[in-house]
Amino acid sequence: MIKINPRIIILIGAVILDLLIGDPWERFHPIVLIGMLISWLERRLRSEASSIERQKVAGAVLVLIVVAGSYFLTAGFIQLASSFDYRLGYLVSLIILTHCLALKGLIRAGQEVKAELDADNLNGARAAVNKIVGRDCSQVTQTDVIRATVESLAENTSDGILAPILFFIIGGTPLAVAYKAVNTIDSMLGYKNEKYLHFGWAGAKFDDLWNFMPSRLTALTFIIGAFILRLNYQAAFRITLRDASKHPSPNAGYPEAAAAGALGLRFGGTNYYHNQESFRAYLGDKTKEFSPVDIDKISRLIYSSVVIFIIAGLIIIVS
Repeated sequence: MIKINPRIIILIGAVILDLLIGDPWERFHPIVLIGMLISWLERRLRSEASSIERQKVAGAVLVLIVVAGSYFLTAGFIQLASSFDYRLGYLVSLIILTHCLALKGLIRAGQEVKAELDADNLNGARAAVNKIVGRDCSQVTQTDVIRATVESLAENTSDGILAPILFFIIGGTPLAVAYKAVNTIDSMLGYKNEKYLHFGWAGAKFDDLWNFMPSRLTALTFIIGAFILRLNYQAAFRITLRDASKHPSPNAGYPEAAAAGALGLRFGGTNYYHNQESFRAYLGDKTKEFSPVDIDKISRLIYSSVVIFIIAGLIIIVS
């Protein structure tokens, strides 16, 4: 009888389960619990941080507690389940990993925007895209709605799907949960404003470090996926090299630049945050206008990217 590596079953099972049911247990979702821990620690640690140095130290302590706690609690929970039956341990690991993935949710978010655009409901599309982006899209044009959607889907392919898979391959479900903890800290505290500039500094830097490799691997899988889908893979490669570093994030520019090249679009431009205009450097060349069809194209590119990444991961696991 052929013995299959349990990590293969867990990985494939988690992806399939995510595609089938998404996140049904929102109340006890690991990310929700991590977010609650972050908020609780913030209230207590910030009250003791009166200077810039103390704020940075307090923020670093929060990162250490949340990331280490997420890893060891997950490992302990899986070990506890395994002590009853090793198959139960595998099942618990699979279910937790499922909640680290956002493939179904990401694609669904894009399709909700497209459905509103197809129905000529621009206000509905604006409301739908506002659920997945940090910028204000309440008054923007249809072109800007599509641009925001495609940019967000491209960027979140890395931190919402491929990065958790990568860290699972490296260190199992506990490390995937630890990555999501890092990502959640950054999303909650990593703002460059007066409140979080110093307290969230460690979280933002840690997130940059953890996303360095996943973002670049996402760009690579987008380029390969573009070749498979007969999109412009040559432009995807060229524009990734040329434009990725122009993005204000050290990582987000890589999947966005690759997607822009593959789709023949130009990302970036004027965005609005809290009624303030902000210009982001252009990524890609404007070879065509944005169209609702581009949301379908990026969705197919995401699916192909995930398949490519999983195949590569399975090869690593069995080798």
